[in-house]
Amino acid sequence: MRSIYAEKSVSISELKKSPSSVIKKAGKEAIAVLNHNVPNAYIVPSETYEKLMRLLNDCILGKNGEKRVGKHLISIQDLLGEL
Repeated sequence: MRSIYAEKSVSISELKKSPSSVIKKAGKEAIAVLNHNVPNAYIVPSETYEKLMRLLNDCILGKNGEKRVGKHLISIQDLLGEL
């Protein structure tokens, strides 16, 4: 059985009946969309999605920066800027 990474969930049929009420129900949290009790998709509020994308981007940039620092191409100060 797959894990569900949301506190709230709806069935696909519920989503088809009233998408706007499902989005309203989600509030500021993700909501799992289930198909036969298995997560098929997640509805994530736009602010949450945007924050996740920024965090992911920061992680990717951090890893790329660590590789460059390891090769002595740039310094930590160059990566972080003069604080």
